[in-house]
Amino acid sequence: MELVYTAKQNQFRAEVREWMNANVPATPLQSFDCKEGFEQHIAWEKTLAAGNWGMVTWPEAYGGRNCSLVEWLIFEEEYYRADAPLRVNQNGIFLLGPTLMEYATDAQKARFLTKMAAGEEMWAQAWSEPGAGSDMAAIRCKAEPEGDEFVINGQKIWSTRAVFADYAFGLFRTDPQSQRHHGLSFILVPLNAPGVTVRPIAQLDGMAGFAEIFFDDVRVNRDHLIGAEGEGWKIAMATAGFERGLMLRSPARFQNTSKRLVELYRRHRSDLLDASLEDAVVRCYMDVESYALATYQTASRLDRGGSIGAESSCNKIFWSELDIRMHQTAMSILGARAEVEPHSEAQQQQLGRWLDGFLFSQSGPIYAGSNEIQRNIIAERMLGMPRR
Repeated sequence: MELVYTAKQNQFRAEVREWMNANVPATPLQSFDCKEGFEQHIAWEKTLAAGNWGMVTWPEAYGGRNCSLVEWLIFEEEYYRADAPLRVNQNGIFLLGPTLMEYATDAQKARFLTKMAAGEEMWAQAWSEPGAGSDMAAIRCKAEPEGDEFVINGQKIWSTRAVFADYAFGLFRTDPQSQRHHGLSFILVPLNAPGVTVRPIAQLDGMAGFAEIFFDDVRVNRDHLIGAEGEGWKIAMATAGFERGLMLRSPARFQNTSKRLVELYRRHRSDLLDASLEDAVVRCYMDVESYALATYQTASRLDRGGSIGAESSCNKIFWSELDIRMHQTAMSILGARAEVEPHSEAQQQQLGRWLDGFLFSQSGPIYAGSNEIQRNIIAERMLGMPRR
């Protein structure tokens, strides 16, 4: 394919670049997995919203700019070029937001999307449960209908951003007689509701990036139900498609890592004894650019009214395993120096966050649906292979 930008797209890129150059914090923010860093990132989200950059693809009525997906990819390229902070509300704007656009009522869109784009409400995922990790159809957490409310009881685990978030979105079993993917509903739950208990779970770096959530007779109004009761599985699969296929991991994220990897190799090339590392760096660079071109092709198809289906599983496998390869290559280049504590001054100033990124990359084949499950999806839905 030939990637050529229009005059309008080039003008949009210039506008984004100018704003980012003027507004991106000069000093990196702390990790949003700690309380102070989370507050810093919320302040950044509000700065983005003040410039009308909260989520550029959304309609103007909900705080967006009504941009195309190609323009969003351009925005992401400039965002990462400026080394802007990671999006603390990515669960909301990249996953829940597109889901609400497709399935929510007009009142729900007005209520939740505007505050999401403005950085006023932070969102967590509430998918996995003990005994229902990659197999979401095994969910047992109940939301029993009672008049105009649901009464929720049960437990969720590995809930990303739940420690400091305002709301969680997830699947709950509203039909107690149902099994597997039947009888599930997609419900939004305020995490400050009576009966909700949030307990932090430490990551490899010791920070609370996850949490387990306990629900004890938590009452949630029916206006927090997205779509019809019992249609949760279909809606959740749409959310998973956004997560795996396009929105959550734009190519710019990996292009930024690839650029830093090339720079790292050039700085240390004369010290390296393993000649194969050059091939590894080149392969990473080529794979990142291939992913970028494929994503532009997908975005162009979607902008023309197309859809994305099971091929989102291919995307997810590709970018998650690519992220690991890039960071493993960087660790090999750095050798023992890579093991300096990721938040120490030496690591930040000299080694460039590689250990932090390496540790996080290990989770890539697990979140957004484990890669083993994605390969099953590809085999069954794309290749037509029988289930065993």
